[in-house]
Amino acid sequence: MITVQDVSLRFGDKKLFEDINIKFTPGNCYGLIGANGAGKSTFLKILSGELESQTGHVHMAPGERLAVLKQDHFQYEEIEALQVVIMGHTRLYEVMQEKDAIYMKPDFSDEDGMRAAELEGEFAELNGWEAESEAAILLKGLGIDEDLHTKKMAELTGAEKVKVLLAQALFGKPGVLLLDEPTNHLDIQAIRWLEEFLINFENTVIVVSHDRHFLNKVCTHIADLDFGKIQLYVGNYDFWYESSQLALKMAQEANKKKEEKVKELQNFIARFSANASKSKQATSRKKLLEKITLDDIKPSSRKYPYVHFKPEREIGNDLLRVESLTKTIDGVKVLDNISFIMNKDDKIALVGSNEIAKTTLFKILAGEMEPDGGSYKWGITTTQSYFPKDNTKYFDGSDLSLVDWLRQYSPNDQSESFLRGFLGRMLFSGEEALKKASVLSGGEKVRCMLSKMMLSGANVLMLDEPTNHLDLESITALNNGLTNFKGSMIFSSHDHQFIQTIANRIIELTPSGMVDKAITYDEYLDDEKLQEHVASMYE
Repeated sequence: MITVQDVSLRFGDKKLFEDINIKFTPGNCYGLIGANGAGKSTFLKILSGELESQTGHVHMAPGERLAVLKQDHFQYEEIEALQVVIMGHTRLYEVMQEKDAIYMKPDFSDEDGMRAAELEGEFAELNGWEAESEAAILLKGLGIDEDLHTKKMAELTGAEKVKVLLAQALFGKPGVLLLDEPTNHLDIQAIRWLEEFLINFENTVIVVSHDRHFLNKVCTHIADLDFGKIQLYVGNYDFWYESSQLALKMAQEANKKKEEKVKELQNFIARFSANASKSKQATSRKKLLEKITLDDIKPSSRKYPYVHFKPEREIGNDLLRVESLTKTIDGVKVLDNISFIMNKDDKIALVGSNEIAKTTLFKILAGEMEPDGGSYKWGITTTQSYFPKDNTKYFDGSDLSLVDWLRQYSPNDQSESFLRGFLGRMLFSGEEALKKASVLSGGEKVRCMLSKMMLSGANVLMLDEPTNHLDLESITALNNGLTNFKGSMIFSSHDHQFIQTIANRIIELTPSGMVDKAITYDEYLDDEKLQEHVASMYE
């Protein structure tokens, strides 16, 4: 358990938190959400003791251990991976080091023997005899092969280091576990393993993540950081989002009879409760949901962009034909004999661990790169709009205001009021629309690129990692906009829910070809024979 009392923090004139009082209890997983810049990561640093609040304090039960997911991937370069994991339990690691140092002494004294006996007792109490096997199980679960366990961190790849640091945080059953974006750089298998680990974790978890599927799977509560306060809600992210929207609707229909509102709330809760999985955590959450009353849910103050792609012309049946595309970059063949036909109403998700392969295919289809071999042809009824992963060239050095920046991409020379209205729907209102394009944040640039695409009226969309840099509100809005899009698309993303709710066809690019299935993402991942076949294509 971790208790926060009267915590406040300011940076200059900016108030991040004010008089926060909240209790995080064992057996629950709390998803800490808030707009970009609201202070989520800062709040975790206060909980961990890395930062001090200006008022109030954070209290943990005596003897309870807190573990934090480290962000410095180069902190342990000369230490073996297995030892780095065990270092997650600081006291256990200290005991092991001191004990080993005593036994290594050439002149072992009686005092050394007494001290060694004390350490052996503490070592056993801390479950030290199981430490190496537990660390190995964690590493293996996250996809780190056994032959890497004794390698120094400097010998591991960036993705492997991320997994080792995550295993370090999970090691030794901490009383409180703080995780800041734990799914970043993890493959889908590692994410699924982590979800199961946290679902079965019996102590307190507080997690910050932009992965809605992950939040939905693991969270029993949502801690909403807004206006310097934190409000706790029972349920996962989807329940929080839908209930806040329901509360907003009820507030707008203030004159509606209370009995009707109560019935609407009961139907809403029953629908979410029925979707609970069989895990202990979900069963517990279901019981909590059933206790919610009308006064427990409140409208969110969050602002969501309005994302709507409207094709200017109807698309024909002949969309895109790709035949035997190959491409080698820096001596490595990234595309090897790629062939597929894109059909009307296809919403294709490009998946796979090779990011360069996916981006290369997008660049070729967008006409920004020539293939080494093969061909592709767009249908005459198609108009395409492309969202690149790297949008630097659209913004660097631009002295244009956002209104004039967007005007460049308007098919007709639209009036300033039209463009301002368009930008306003993407949360650039008032003076915000006059900001220089060159000074935008990553998330703001993405929203501008989406505005550019919406203005195009294209009936085929190509999007390479469009959720990067976006906050949860913008991801949700984009997800809804693409789900409702009446044209066809091909996209890539690491957001599980984004892929699952949009795609009706999955194409995975592997080192030895491609896999192409007209199914949902969950069906694709749950097909064991198919996944065995995919795994063999990476060997």
